[in-house]
Amino acid sequence: MTDTYARTTASTWRNWAGNVTTRPVRTVSPASVDELAETLRRAREDGLKVKPAGTGHSFTAAAATDGVLIRPDLLTGIREIDRTAMTVTVEAGTPLKRLNTALAREGLSLTNMGDIMDQTVAGATSTGTHGTGRDSASISAQIRAVEMVTADGTVLRCSADENPDVFAVARLGLGALGVITAITFAVEPVFLLTAREEPMTFDRVTADFDRLLTENEHFEFYWFPHTGNCNTKRNNRSAGPAAPPGKVSGWIDDELLSNGIFQVACSLGRAVPATIPSIAKLSSRALSARTYTDIPYKVFTSPRRVRFMEMEYALPREAAVEALREVKAMVDRSPLRISFPVEVRTAPADDIALSTASGRESAYIAVHLYRGTPHQAYFTAVERIMTAHAGRPHWGKIHTRDADYLAGVYPRFGEFTAVRDRLDPDRLFGNDYLRRVLGD
Repeated sequence: MTDTYARTTASTWRNWAGNVTTRPVRTVSPASVDELAETLRRAREDGLKVKPAGTGHSFTAAAATDGVLIRPDLLTGIREIDRTAMTVTVEAGTPLKRLNTALAREGLSLTNMGDIMDQTVAGATSTGTHGTGRDSASISAQIRAVEMVTADGTVLRCSADENPDVFAVARLGLGALGVITAITFAVEPVFLLTAREEPMTFDRVTADFDRLLTENEHFEFYWFPHTGNCNTKRNNRSAGPAAPPGKVSGWIDDELLSNGIFQVACSLGRAVPATIPSIAKLSSRALSARTYTDIPYKVFTSPRRVRFMEMEYALPREAAVEALREVKAMVDRSPLRISFPVEVRTAPADDIALSTASGRESAYIAVHLYRGTPHQAYFTAVERIMTAHAGRPHWGKIHTRDADYLAGVYPRFGEFTAVRDRLDPDRLFGNDYLRRVLGD
């Protein structure tokens, strides 16, 4: 074994939001599966824990370690496109942006995706990244096979046909089962989506919520606290032709308003909280209705340059409107000043043990605050509402739930922990976050 693989360093690691900082003994970037297995062997010999970390878009300490931090930046690229099976196998460290653009060049696409493309494929799927969809689920639900290196150095491959008990839990594994080295996704021929963005009142959206979900393949909306205003987005497949946003108008909506001016507004609101309700009223009226048609990743995703803190809960779909109304009532009667919109999305039920949509049709309510703004009071109040509706916290976003609570809202929780006990009995991949949410 040479040191050609191991860009080995000892430096501080921070997540995207800046709320998690850790200083591992060493940070290693293996360039192959064999080199990763050797890294794990050395860590075991040295008595060090191991955690893989992608781009740090999780707000939790899921990737934090004072042992060995695995960076996947040399494990990137597409291994294989199988046009018969309609799958793509991709290295774990590949950013979603690179995967999406590479697939588009091949005339292919994922069926659904979240709105951020910066994450690695392993990081996104391991924490349950999702978009919104009536019929199509999270990125993890589009996985057809997983390859990982387990604690004893075994290269384990799992799918519906190979090690199916592991596959049932590994599509969303929290980094607790092994270090993912490659993922095989289902793909389909690239298609067009027509996006229709339209302002709508809070009362109308909540009254028509079920109809809007039923009539659209992908529906989501944002409610602006301190107002009765929302912005809705409906994405549906289209026969075309493509009609992307104009360069100038697209820049105004996606960069100037959604990033540039919003950054200034958030900074002002953080410095002078009393201005936030007035800013919210202006912001909620700034985005006008628009319609455009493009390939999926150009419709589903958007740039997010304003940094924030976030908490998100998945609720039974039928509880979403009531819970959102409770959040609005709480904000209206409190002294809180909330500068970020509240995001609402949906997902169909899936069959992944720790998916937030496992076994139930779900709606997601996500709350955000500008980075540097005290968030505890707001997030605590919202979390109290979410847990009263049997909410499941997003694994990569701020929450205070522990294993006892989570075992009560995930019927297959024990199935996951049993596989973990078998694959990592000595908790090589453990850390404080996993100890809290999975037990030890």
